[in-house]
Amino acid sequence: MTADRHPEAKVKITAAAKAAFTVQDYSGRRPIDGVQIVELKRFNDDGGSITELGRLTAGLHAQLPGFECRQLNYSEMEPGAIKAYHMHHRQTDVWYVPPCDKLLLVLHDCRDGSPTVGATMRFVLGDGKDRLVRIPPGVAHGARNIGPQRGRIIYLVDVQFSPDAKECDEGRLPWDHLGADVWEIVRG
Repeated sequence: MTADRHPEAKVKITAAAKAAFTVQDYSGRRPIDGVQIVELKRFNDDGGSITELGRLTAGLHAQLPGFECRQLNYSEMEPGAIKAYHMHHRQTDVWYVPPCDKLLLVLHDCRDGSPTVGATMRFVLGDGKDRLVRIPPGVAHGARNIGPQRGRIIYLVDVQFSPDAKECDEGRLPWDHLGADVWEIVRG
């Protein structure tokens, strides 16, 4: 039977536990300059739901100032697959992952002179939430499907894709450019 103790009293822990002990950082991480996350509204009724991804007027997205949609794409990822890293010199991507899917998105600022150059963001898209993520040019981006089924991405871009090497705006960095552990689930 343990005795009642004062809440401010500290217990002693073993040397092994003390050496391994850390305090989780609960502060908000500094976002990468130009990355924008837009929370979306989901409307439900007895027969299902609808999520409005955006209202476009002449290709301009009402919730993403300055973004003009030039192409709309759909992509699928098998469970456990990693698609990384893509990067563009001119193109802005706007990603949406349906709430029934679960993808780990990793962003890394590669823009020389950016106030957040070298910064990395990683967070889950889908997983019961409806939101858009705006990824500016020069920010490397990739995803890992951490859900149990095929994951889907619907994304808008402001530069039309061209497979012609002279016009193609898409380049790649190795999937492990930031280390293989960036794709692992944080346990703790």
